[in-house]
Amino acid sequence: MTDPFGFLRIPREAVPARPVEQRLGDWHEVYAGQALLPLVSRQADRCMDCGIPFCHTGCPLGNLIPEWNAYAARGDWQAAYERLHATNNFPEVTGRLCPAPCEDACVLTINADPVTIKNVEQAIADEGRRRGYMTPRPPDRHSGKTVAVIGSGPAGLAAAQQLTRAGHRVTVHERADRIGGLLRYGIPEFKMEK
Repeated sequence: MTDPFGFLRIPREAVPARPVEQRLGDWHEVYAGQALLPLVSRQADRCMDCGIPFCHTGCPLGNLIPEWNAYAARGDWQAAYERLHATNNFPEVTGRLCPAPCEDACVLTINADPVTIKNVEQAIADEGRRRGYMTPRPPDRHSGKTVAVIGSGPAGLAAAQQLTRAGHRVTVHERADRIGGLLRYGIPEFKMEK
């Protein structure tokens, strides 16, 4: 559990964007190069671990937000990554691109600023990648079945990942000249560097 009084003691601090003058000269991510960890651990400690966490209903993926907030607040990045990855196939993408409806659903928004859930999610995914927690997870057994997934965008790749983990052999088909769908062709470079 996080600090039960963290939301009273710690004000909301979002990760600042790079200065506009810098961003006008390149196409790098808006938040690239920012130090997330000390700030994110404090922000995760603001989570109240509500009896009914409305952030779950705000999140289209049903992420286990209070659980990974508690791990992030304690600095247990591997456990935080495992909890985040339990409901989210691509946290390294959603932490950057999602408009964070979970923050609007946070109970703190009743009379205060919400937890910076999006920043915490991005930090957990980045730490998971940096520390080597993002590894292939082959199935324990193969089912002998083959499945075709049409489209290599986020939904197609997530479906392929889940089917592979279930033991099926998966082939992903894409009509465009390169894989990635929306990830490649629909997201500008400043939102998520390729």
